[in-house]
Amino acid sequence: MTDYKELIDAETWAFIEKTNSYYPPDTIDYTIEQQRGVYDRMCREFFAGYPDGVTAETTTIKTSDHAIPVRIYRKAGEQPNALVLYFHGGGFILGGLDSHDDVCAELCGRTGYEVVSVDYRLAPEHRHPAAFEDAMAAFHWVVSHYQLPILLVGDSAGGNLAAAVAHATRTHTHRAIGQLLIYPGLGGDQSKGSYVKHAEAPMLTMRDLIFYKNIRTGEEERIGDPTVAPLLDRDFRNLPPTVVITAECDPLSSDGEAYRDRILAAGGKAFWREEEGLVHGYLRARHSVTRARESFARIADAVGLLGRKEWPIEWRLP
Repeated sequence: MTDYKELIDAETWAFIEKTNSYYPPDTIDYTIEQQRGVYDRMCREFFAGYPDGVTAETTTIKTSDHAIPVRIYRKAGEQPNALVLYFHGGGFILGGLDSHDDVCAELCGRTGYEVVSVDYRLAPEHRHPAAFEDAMAAFHWVVSHYQLPILLVGDSAGGNLAAAVAHATRTHTHRAIGQLLIYPGLGGDQSKGSYVKHAEAPMLTMRDLIFYKNIRTGEEERIGDPTVAPLLDRDFRNLPPTVVITAECDPLSSDGEAYRDRILAAGGKAFWREEEGLVHGYLRARHSVTRARESFARIADAVGLLGRKEWPIEWRLP
């Protein structure tokens, strides 16, 4: 049994307790509608506002049969040299433009890059591959509307989508110049590593992960499908330079290590960092927990470095 009293500091425990007060650990037993209401309220409670000079515009991407809302963040006085295409977390059933609004605004403010946040379709109303198709549509939209190099960024479920898009577009003329994945679920081996050691971690458990997966796919087994689980891809060549940041106390952490190793084995550039004592969802703690604040600074710095094509990144992150 993992002793989280030793691994997690007082600041992080305070964040966990605050989160649980708005989003109790048994929320997955609620209806989907109830879960969304609880999650949205929690996100509002943690909302930190926009940095000075950052503005946002909400618009839509029109596809043949539906529209995908997107929110575009810009920083006054900046001439961005890259664009961040951001995919939010939420287990493929929760979240949207508002849930990660301040995170995207702060990434824009810290880097000066334009950020496009994507409100992809959610399960169970729209099961896989709906979210992936929307992520791909967003990629092609930014390619057609911008001359800027593209960075793929996402947290949790959004990290999965960012990686899936990176795999699917690696031969595209305007393929991404980098990807940054924040505690992503990439479909790793659940019989070992953090999946076992942190199966009952605060903020995210194996029970949660199985629930989200079953809702996303309708319990359909999709063996070997990298659009569901990028770690199932057979080819890791020609992926963009990759940074993966995970939380130590999270069943998904081993996915970051495995993904880095697969890319390096294929001759690519990849860096993985596991953040000591942090938990899944710690982006919302970036203003209240020292470790989370430092990690978010590293994340923003890494996005900046990827946009400037500076490597190796591990030499430049404190």
